[in-house]
Amino acid sequence: MFSWFANPHRFVKLSDWLVPACYVLAAVGILWGLWQGLWIVPKDDYQGGDIMRVMFIHVPAAWLAMASYLGMAVMSFVWFIWRHEVADIAAKAIAPLGATWTALCLATGAIWGKPTWGTWWQWDDARMMSVLFMFFLFLGYMALRAAMDTRQKAARAGAILAMVGALNVPLIKFSVDLFTSLHQDASVITAEGPKMAAVYLWPLLISSFGHTLLFAALVMTFMRAEIWTRRAAQLRARLMTGD
Repeated sequence: MFSWFANPHRFVKLSDWLVPACYVLAAVGILWGLWQGLWIVPKDDYQGGDIMRVMFIHVPAAWLAMASYLGMAVMSFVWFIWRHEVADIAAKAIAPLGATWTALCLATGAIWGKPTWGTWWQWDDARMMSVLFMFFLFLGYMALRAAMDTRQKAARAGAILAMVGALNVPLIKFSVDLFTSLHQDASVITAEGPKMAAVYLWPLLISSFGHTLLFAALVMTFMRAEIWTRRAAQLRARLMTGD
């Protein structure tokens, strides 16, 4: 099944209509979720009043930060085992976007944390530090690829770093359970089901769905650009050699 999508020509053809559809649906989901979250839903005084509305940006960013790293690691694994070039292209495309959403997660977490916990940052907090470490892993992945002199070396080095770094993602998820943390416990994805009231849960889920579609659309856009760049490089090489 993956071999079908691993063909660059098929991917470009599929993304011709999938990318614009994702952009449109992403805009609807994000705008509706933010409208509900920032202006419609009642404030929760227990969570700090109006400042809790940053949740509708922070939580989708946090989920996507972890999901994007896992996606990068999975695509790296696929390339490492089967050498599917589209998988490497996907991993390369995910990295800057994953770093962006991770930075958004860290920034909105600090904004939420200052009035709630009385501090912008806590250096001994396991959740904060593991997310910060993931941000540096994204940056390290991009820097490592850029430092290699061939595309194959870049793909191999990046894949190894991405796969090893994936061990940090479960630490982020379970850090509040394993270590002392200022961060609240999970309230959406729990063994007992969501602990959040529906009036908050649905706008949060729809906003998260919109963020996910936006992320997917941007990844595919970056992948298309990389595929066309490689095709252009191959064409120039053929013209130079006279083939």
